[in-house]
Amino acid sequence: MRFGAVPLGDAEGAILAHRLDLPEGSLAKGHWLTPADIVRLQAAGLRDVTVARLDPGDVAEDTAASHLGAALVPEGTPGLRLSTAATGRVNLYATGPGVFLPDPARIAALNAVDPMITLATLPSFSRVAAGAMVGTVKIIAYGVAEAALARACAAATGAVALAAPKLRHATLIETGLSGEAPSIKGREALAARLDRLEAALDPTRRLVPHRTAALAAALRDAPGEVIFILTASATSDAADVGPAALEQAGGRLIRFGMPVDPGNLLFLGDLQGRPVIGLPGCARSPALNGADWVLERVICGLPIGAAEIAAMGVGGLLKEIPQRGRLREA
Repeated sequence: MRFGAVPLGDAEGAILAHRLDLPEGSLAKGHWLTPADIVRLQAAGLRDVTVARLDPGDVAEDTAASHLGAALVPEGTPGLRLSTAATGRVNLYATGPGVFLPDPARIAALNAVDPMITLATLPSFSRVAAGAMVGTVKIIAYGVAEAALARACAAATGAVALAAPKLRHATLIETGLSGEAPSIKGREALAARLDRLEAALDPTRRLVPHRTAALAAALRDAPGEVIFILTASATSDAADVGPAALEQAGGRLIRFGMPVDPGNLLFLGDLQGRPVIGLPGCARSPALNGADWVLERVICGLPIGAAEIAAMGVGGLLKEIPQRGRLREA
């Protein structure tokens, strides 16, 4: 592609590089100059104009953006759709709720092909709603080499996906101390989190004493595809009431504790093929915390175990919330 100022006599068929305001109206940046435009520019007293002109083998920006978008999101890709190309840009949108799954290595390879060919996306494992923009293709120049575009399209294959919700029915078991019913806030916050992913909470409120045997019995009777535990007292050890009840019910503890704060005291387990999530106390708040990251992956059927939780430390929130009993800093 050639770029620069040229005499008006050589500008026909070129791409206008900058907006021009003329007595009879404006010519927009990116406009392909016609013979009538040249007459208007001459009448306005211009002698030259800054343009871009594609070379043989170059692909215009909108066409290039469309091709790259189609490589990223082929027709029929579940959960994702493309916008129409304009000004070298194609946006990627979610068609339903889920967890966004970019492939960082593929996207880095795509962005390394040519500085004029770019893809920006949301971070890995972002929860999104229908209509959310998850990425944008932008061809920075007015055109790019066809060979470079072909390499970028090859790198784009499989670079983005959306994991849609798989589990639809959840049970929450709460424990209470001294016969007092816990606040409804934790249940309401969990129901809202599930609703965002089109999952529903069992309408029966299940309250049991904060005792291992009572909680184990409730776990065995829980009907949900995924089971949540919210204990009256924070889980302080892998042998505490929540994890111990899980094992007594015939389940297994996968991980206690996570390198995300708020959310440190979460535990994850399995009960005969059903995931069990022991919620930290911060889950009573609607504010984002580590439990959200585990819940979202579980509901969307993504692998989540000790290794995945251990890898959450970089970017592990570190946000203060009013509900914290003791702030990290005075």
